[in-house]
Amino acid sequence: MKKIVAIDDEISIRFILESTLKSQYEIITFENGKEALAYLQKGDLPDLIICDLQMPEINGYDFTKQIRSSGFFDDIPIIILSGIEESSEKIKCFDMGADDYVVKPFNPKEIEARIKRRISMREHFLNRIGH
Repeated sequence: MKKIVAIDDEISIRFILESTLKSQYEIITFENGKEALAYLQKGDLPDLIICDLQMPEINGYDFTKQIRSSGFFDDIPIIILSGIEESSEKIKCFDMGADDYVVKPFNPKEIEARIKRRISMREHFLNRIGH
C-alpha cells in the first residue's frame, strides 16, 4: 500500500484527508512540519506529502525548502494545501519545489485524483531510472 504523509494543523483537514484516503493509502498525519520532518529523517519515506502552508513550529514554506534542499527527498511529490488563492503564492510554492497546489476548502475527490496522478507519475519516473 502506498504511503502518504499529511501535515496540517487543522484537525478537520487531517480527518477529511484520512477519511478520504485510508481505503487506498496508508496515511500518516502530523500537525506541524517539525513532527513530519523528524519522521522523514528517520528514513521512513512516503510516496507523497500533502502539506499545509500556515502551521506552527515549522510552516509549509520552511518544510518544503528543507525537504527539497536535502536532495534525499527529491523524488517525493509535495502537494501544498492553502487558503491563499493568489497566483503569486502558487508560483512561490512551485519555485520552492512543490509539485501541486490545492486551495482550501477543497473537494476530497479532486485531491484524491491529484494524488493518484502524482503517485503514478512518480512510479513511472522511478521505473525509467531503474529504481
